Amino acid sequence: MKKNGILNSHISKILSDLGHTDLIAIGDAGLPVPEGVLKIDVALKLGTPSFREVVELIADDMVVERVIVAEETREGNPVAMQFITEKFGKDAIDASVSHEQFKALTRQVKAVIRTGEATPYANCILQSGVHFG
Repeated sequence: MKKNGILNSHISKILSDLGHTDLIAIGDAGLPVPEGVLKIDVALKLGTPSFREVVELIADDMVVERVIVAEETREGNPVAMQFITEKFGKDAIDASVSHEQFKALTRQVKAVIRTGEATPYANCILQSGVHFG
C-alpha cells in the first residue's frame, strides 16, 4: 500500500502517465465530461471534496506549467480565481477562454477529475510540465 501521496489509484495512474503538455481537468460537480474522456469521480456529496482540496493534492504530485480557467471565473468565482492565482502564480494562468470554450477544451484532456464542489466556475485545466530532478 502507498505510504503517502494520492491514494486514488486512477488519479495516481493518470499523473504517472502524463507527458509534457498533457492536460487534465479538475471540475466542480456540474462540469460536463465529454464522451470518450475518462471521468474520475471523487465527489462524495455537495462540497466534498472541495475544488481547493483536490487542486492542492494534485499540485503536490504534478509539475504544472500552465493553468487554463474560464474568463468568467474572475467575476463568477473570485475566491477560486484568487486561490488558483496564489497557488500557481499569475504568469501561469490563462484566463482567455470563455466557459463554452473551456468546456470544449475538456475534449482534449486525459481525464476530468470531478469534485463535490458546488460553486460556479470552480474548474481548471492543468497542463503538465517536466521534472528533470
